Amino acid sequence: MKKQSVIIFSLILFLFVNIAPAQAINNPRNIYEVKSGDSLWEVSNTYQTTVQNLKRINGLQSNLLLVGQKLRVPIMYEVVKGDTLWELSQSFNSTVQSIKSVNDLTSNTIYVGQKIRIPPQKLTMNGQYVLMSRDEFRDWLFNHKFTREIKTIQQHHTYQPSYRQFNGSNHFALLRGMEDYHVNEMGWSNISQQLTTFPDGTVAVGRPFNTPPEGSFGLQNESVMHQIEANALAIENVGNFDKGNNQMTPEQRETIITVTALLMLRFGLVPSIDSITYHHWWDVNTGEKVLDQSKGHAIKTCPGTGFFGGNSTSNAKNQFYPLVVQKMKEIRSSMQ
Repeated sequence: MKKQSVIIFSLILFLFVNIAPAQAINNPRNIYEVKSGDSLWEVSNTYQTTVQNLKRINGLQSNLLLVGQKLRVPIMYEVVKGDTLWELSQSFNSTVQSIKSVNDLTSNTIYVGQKIRIPPQKLTMNGQYVLMSRDEFRDWLFNHKFTREIKTIQQHHTYQPSYRQFNGSNHFALLRGMEDYHVNEMGWSNISQQLTTFPDGTVAVGRPFNTPPEGSFGLQNESVMHQIEANALAIENVGNFDKGNNQMTPEQRETIITVTALLMLRFGLVPSIDSITYHHWWDVNTGEKVLDQSKGHAIKTCPGTGFFGGNSTSNAKNQFYPLVVQKMKEIRSSMQ
């Protein structure tokens, strides 16, 4: 009798493990981890969606998948007692409206035993650009895999465009304008920076993380510039943060701190003048790292004489890095 029970249990377990993921009822996670040989087309077919939907859901800038990368995917769910559409939307990174739409629901009423499809929320994209909230960026960053080692986060301000050019809804227009300048005026291959923060607190991915930034420091010494950029990631913060110009909004301030903290955690870094560097600390002609010894060197004020108290190393150590460290602690705590 005992042997028969074991056989039956093993058979049930085998059948459960081999259920097609798209049909798995009450799958506690709507995340698929990429395996060797996977393609977006195969994953989209498995989860009964489209390649384009998967790219929008996950903020993918290309069809490239890396082993270990995590993709949010649609799932089937069987309603249990106490469930509401709102709770399900929060649990599975969706929205009430998208759940209702895909299941042809005319009201918010759901009943026990009902099987519904739950599609993850799509990110806001335009071409290569992915515009996100802080929470969306956190999810994006930790679900992605990268082929390039990151050791340094570069902080910049755009100077132009400044707050005057931002109208609250023209994120992509400003990004395309920067891309046009970088490509057609500077001769670079793409927009220079991987990340751009905006006055409303949003953050956009632009240049792919796996491609080093371009033209960030030492513009007149390309060989040195490429060495500096090889393991770097560049952030452009929209605004002119030299004293007397734009007063950074609380929303953008929080985003700059949070995004920097997330990058520190994701790439195993500790805030220092080596891991978080200001444009102001580099000679733009030679690519020499001069820090606060800028006399006699060609330097810029970027990221601004008013950027978190100023652009000196002491300003960074006393007024920016501690905020990043505190935010790192908060994020770690929330992930436990």
